[in-house]
Amino acid sequence: MSTKAPPKIALVDDDRNILTSVSIALEAEGYAVETFTDGAAALTAFGRSAPDLAVLDIKMPRMDGMEVLRRLRQASSLPVIFLTSKDDELDEVLGLRMGADDYIRKPFSQRLLIERIKALLRRAEAVTEGDEARPEPLMVRGRLTLDPLRHACTWGDQQVTLTVTEFLILQALAQRPGHVKSRDQLMDAAYDDQVYVDDRTIDSHIKRLRKKFKSVDADFGSIETLYGIGYKFDES
Repeated sequence: MSTKAPPKIALVDDDRNILTSVSIALEAEGYAVETFTDGAAALTAFGRSAPDLAVLDIKMPRMDGMEVLRRLRQASSLPVIFLTSKDDELDEVLGLRMGADDYIRKPFSQRLLIERIKALLRRAEAVTEGDEARPEPLMVRGRLTLDPLRHACTWGDQQVTLTVTEFLILQALAQRPGHVKSRDQLMDAAYDDQVYVDDRTIDSHIKRLRKKFKSVDADFGSIETLYGIGYKFDES
C-alpha cells in the first residue's frame, strides 16, 4: 500500500538562521523541506525535481528572488511566496505582477507563514483535482464571484489575481454586504490571532484591492470606507 509523499517546500534565503528555524517549523508540520542560500542553486535544483511550493527571499546574492520568479514563470505555475523587507513595497508590487502568489514581510511569524503555505497548497490541489469534492460553494455578490476552495476571484467575466491575504479580507467583507467590518475584524479574518499588524497594514491591503479591481473596471467602487469605523462591501 503506497503512502502519499509529504508536500515538498523549498526555502531560498541567504540568511541561514531563517533557513534553519523555518525548516524546523515546517518539518514539525509534516512537510519535506529543501533549503538554498541563493537563487541560482535553487533554480538548478528545481529543474531536476520541482518542489510543491517555494518561499523566496527577494534580496539574495548571485540571483535574487525576482529573477528566480521570472525564470520560473516561463514554464511553471509553482506556488511562490516572497519574503520581503519592511520597506520593499515596490518589490512586493512588482513581484505580484510577475506572478508571485503572496508575500510576507520580515520579520515574520512562522505560524503565519505556515498558514499561508497551507492555503496555497490547498488552492494548488483544488486546481489540479477540479471540483469533484468541493467543500464550500461559490460566493456570488453582484458582479463579484469568490471561490474559497481555489482562492479565485472574478469581477464580471474578468479574473482578478489576489494574494491569500487580499482574498481573505475581501471574503470577510463580502460575506455580509452592507455590514461594516472594523480593521480589527479584518485583521482577525486575514491574520493569525498571535500576529500583530497595525491599522495601516489593513489600509494598504484595501488600497491594493481597489487598485486591482479598478484595473479591470475603472468604475469599481464596491469597497467603501467609513472613516474612523472600517470598511464595507456594496454589491449593488
